[in-house]
This record gives sequence, C-alpha cells and structure tokens, in this order.
Amino acid sequence: METQTNNVRPSSFIIDCCHRATNSISMHRQLFFSLLGGGFLLIGYILDQQQLSTAAIILYAMSYVIGGYFKAKEGILDLINDRSLNVEILMMLAAIGAASIGYWGEGAILIFIFSLSGAMETYTWQKSEKDLSNLIEMAPDKATVIDENGNMLSVSVDEIEIGNKVIVKPGERIPVDGTVLTGETTVDESTLTGEPLPVEKTKGSLIFNGTMNGKGSMTVEVTKRNVDSLFQKMIQLVKQAKSERPPTQQWIEKVEGPYVIIVLTFVALMLIVPYTIFGWNFQDTFYRAMVLLVVASPCAVVASVMPALLSAISTGARNGILMKGGVFLEQLSKSDVIAFDKTGTITTGVPEVTDVFLQEEADESYVYSVVTAIEQQSNHPLAKALVQFSQSKADKKLPIVETIHDVTGYGVEATIDHCRWAIGNWALMKRTNTGPLTDEWCQREKIWQKEGKTVVYVSKDEEVVASFAVKDQVRSDAKETLKALHDMGIKTVMITGDHEATAASIAKEAGVDDWIAECLPEQKVHEVDRLRKKYDSVIMVGDGVNDAPALAKSHIGVAMGSGTDIAIDTADLVLMKSELNKIRFSLELSKRMNRIIKQNLIFSISIIVILIAANFAQSLTLPLGVIGHEGSTILVILNGLRLLKA
Repeated sequence: METQTNNVRPSSFIIDCCHRATNSISMHRQLFFSLLGGGFLLIGYILDQQQLSTAAIILYAMSYVIGGYFKAKEGILDLINDRSLNVEILMMLAAIGAASIGYWGEGAILIFIFSLSGAMETYTWQKSEKDLSNLIEMAPDKATVIDENGNMLSVSVDEIEIGNKVIVKPGERIPVDGTVLTGETTVDESTLTGEPLPVEKTKGSLIFNGTMNGKGSMTVEVTKRNVDSLFQKMIQLVKQAKSERPPTQQWIEKVEGPYVIIVLTFVALMLIVPYTIFGWNFQDTFYRAMVLLVVASPCAVVASVMPALLSAISTGARNGILMKGGVFLEQLSKSDVIAFDKTGTITTGVPEVTDVFLQEEADESYVYSVVTAIEQQSNHPLAKALVQFSQSKADKKLPIVETIHDVTGYGVEATIDHCRWAIGNWALMKRTNTGPLTDEWCQREKIWQKEGKTVVYVSKDEEVVASFAVKDQVRSDAKETLKALHDMGIKTVMITGDHEATAASIAKEAGVDDWIAECLPEQKVHEVDRLRKKYDSVIMVGDGVNDAPALAKSHIGVAMGSGTDIAIDTADLVLMKSELNKIRFSLELSKRMNRIIKQNLIFSISIIVILIAANFAQSLTLPLGVIGHEGSTILVILNGLRLLKA
C-alpha cells in the first residue's frame, strides 16, 4: 500500500507542474513567442557568422513568423475590421522590406525587439486583469443562511434578500454586507481599504462582502443585496476604469492613423526622390526608406500612456482608492479647488449632544420622551445623537406619534396628543411661526455656535421648550490633509447647512480656507456651479444622499466609502476607507502619472526626431535604428510600470 502511494505522489506532482507550466505559457504566450523568435534570431546570427547563409535565412524567417505572429495579427485585424493603419503595419512593411534587399538579420532584430516591447505592454494589461480577477475570485458565491425554523441552508449570494440572517464561520470570507447581530471577531478589510490591520467587530458593527473573517463566529443581518454590496461596486468600478481612455490616450489614438499615412507618404517620397534627383543607387535608397519606416513609427508614443494609467489604477485600488475612469485620474491633479461637505466628510459624522437648555416650566422627562419618539424614526446623524442622549432620560413608555413630516434641510414636524411639535434649526422654527427667542436663549445660541456646535430647537405649539447643542468632531486626519492641500496650492471650501458662527468655528478648527454656511441641499448644486465659473476644475467631496447632485455637478466627484449608495454611484472616485488623507494620495498619484506620461511623450518624440535626422545624414544603420526606436518603447513602458509602487 505504501509503495503505491509513493508511486502516485511523484506522478501527481509532475502532472501538476505540467499544468502550471502550460497555464503560465498560455498566460504569457506573447512573451514566450517573442523569446522563442529571439532564440531563432540568435541561432541564425551564429550560423550567419559561419557563412551558412541559407540555414541562417531559414532561422531568420522562423524568427519573423514566430516572433511577429501576434503583432502581425493585431495589425491585419485592425486593417480589416476598422480599416485603420497602425504601427504594426509599419513594422511589418519595414521588416519585409529589409528582407527583400537581403537584410534578414536586421529585419529579425526589428521583429524581436518590437514583439518584446509589445509583450511588455501586454504584461501591464495582464497585471491589471490579474488584479481584477483576484478581486472577482475573492467574492464568495455561497452563504449559510438561517431560515425561519432555525435551519442552516447553503444559498447562492445572489438569492439572499435584505433582512436574511447569515452565519459567518471563523476563517470564512464574508459573503454579504450587513450588521453583526451576535458574536465578536476581527475582520481583515484590506481587500476594500488597503489597510492590513484587522478591525474588531462586535454587535452592531458593519461588515462587508469580500472581507475575511478572523477566528470568531458571528450572525449577520443582511442590509444590501449582493449586486448592491460595496465589494461588487468596487469590482464594477475597476472594470469601468480599465475600459475608459484618458484624453491624452484618446488624442494619441485619434492621430495614430493619419500619422501612419504621413509616414508612408514620406517613405514613398524617400523611395523616389533620392534615386531620381540625387543619383543614389536603388539599394541605398530602399535601405534608407526602410530605416525611415522603422524610426518614424510612433511605437513609443503609443505606449506612453496606457501602461502608466493601468499601473496607477492598480496602485490606487490596492490603497483603497477607486476611479471610474482614466479621464478622472488624469484630470485630478489639475484641480484648483476642493469643496467639502461638512458632516461625515470633514467631521466624523457621529455627532454628540454636549449641552441642553430647557424651558423652566417644561416637563423634562416628557420633552425627552417626545424627542426620542420623534427622532428615532429618522436616520439623520443629528437625530441619532438626540435619541442617544434623550432615551435614558425619557419615560419607559414613549408617547405615540400621530403624524410626522420630514422637512429636508430644516428638521422634522410631528403631532403628538394633538399638539404640534417641531425639532430642527431656527429656520424651521420660523417656518412653523414659532415666536421670537428671549435674550437668554439667544445668548446661549451665540455661545454654542462660537464653540462650533449645532443648535437644535424643540418647539411645542409654536413655543420653544428646549434647545440642544450638538458637536460633530473634526476627523483626526482632516487638519493634516487640509494643510497639505493648502501647501499644494489647492483652495479648500466647506459647504454646510450650519449657522454662520458654527461653520466659521469648524472651518477654523479644521483649517479650511473658506466656507459656505446655511446651505440647503439644493443650494449645494448652485454653489458648486458658482465655483465652476470661478475655477477651471472643481472637486466635490461628500457622503450623503443630499451630496449626490453636487457630486454630479462638479468636474470630479469624490465619495466616502462609508457614504450612501447614491453618493458612491454618482461619484467619479471613491475613498473606500473614508480617509481624507487618501485625497492627497490620489492627487499625488495623479501628479506622478501625468509627470511620467509627459516624460514618456517628450522622450519618445525626441528619439524619433533624432533618429530621423541621423537617417537623413546617412549615419544610422537599420539595426541601430531598431535598437534606438524599440529600445525607447521598452523604456517608456518600464517608466510607466514605476507607478505600480505606491
């Protein structure tokens, strides 16, 4: 029995190795063909030095066919399907032309280096595809659901509905977005945020699809269907970013066809003019025309953008920054003003009640009971803060809310025991015809607002009975980020619905250059539009439903990953971990990418000009032209790949 087992293991290992080798060759077949063509080139060159010309030509021809297969196929398909000329056609003509006058070795060198640069460019696409494939593979396809009878069923994640209860076992990848009902554990959220440190999860914590559970078990209530989960949105964003071309690449692709026609025209003139006018012999004329065909080809120019862009997108995704397209990444660093929503963006979005002032004759416990009964029906951060503060002081039996009406941007109106209640800002009090405040109320309001606190009033039958001071803490990384943006020469503006004094206090604490106070949701769009007229490029950063129109109106909308679905769907860039310092990282990544693209374009165009000039001076051989031209292509690709490093 042991003998049989020992015999099986080596064979299984060999089969496994063969499978892996086959898969590797299949994935990198363009590089494999290029190197194989290079091998035939080398052997052909050795035979050529031994005066075995016929054998050398056969090997050179094999190098042509094998090494140039993928590029020739690409050029011919573009010519047939799109009726467009590209650099692949130029290279094919140059290589065939070189062979026709006996320069088989030079043509084979051209094919080898051209195919090698093409294989490197394909590598950047495959690297990006691999990152996307790894993401997709991380998405679980099954989940363990607890049914109404307490039975555990294995169900496809696409069949899971909101409200279902799911068991997540230790070491499992979490299959849903939801809230922890029971259990304690740690979760690795690096797939979403890029942050390697595990995050503690207890009852009430949010968990996300695609993240990895630690050693604890937990029961989770599903809050989003699979298609709407943050992880699935991340996959869609990466797919979309890869498919969209930035303006620079679009321009290159637009001029590539006409440029190839111009090169072919000049090559045709090169074949005629020196031979007929300057008395060159035909072989020298043809040779110079082939060299021109090689060195004037825009291979390096074409490869200047996409490898850099794909590398930047991959680096951003690994660091929790998702872009919807290359156009936004390219334009990001050109922005000169960033508008921030306040709540949940500059501040933590988790306000707390710090002070309260009640009318002397008011029934304290009843007021707290009313506030709790009304505000527990809202998901607004201020409402949650009021409920958290009031419910411990309220009666156990809360009054029944007869009617309730949410007034967006102001607060909420309700009816309890046939009395009209209103909870919100002073603008709401005026809307409900609440009488003027006494000096004592006004004095407290001024003090609270100077301290950066939001004042929430409670009125009963058009008379103020209580006021709460609510403070939303500035994010820990806000000051540092805003200072860095200021140092980069970018103006920062905070847009908030708070009173002028409160907005001024928060702006001063955070370090914002300017602020716009008492701004209702619909007014945010007008303010962003005003900024667009004043500045060339405007970024808007927000997280809520009411920020979505402003995000859409800005040149580039940035959503916090912890924000609402509509904000994430509307934005052009998403900060998965909701860290403001990722904005600075994004800007720096954009600057680096644009700088590298500019370097590539200047370098590649300069090389073409130098090589063309050297060819006209008859001091450039075809092999040197190939090495100079294709070498520059390889260099710009390698330069773009530097962006894979954060």
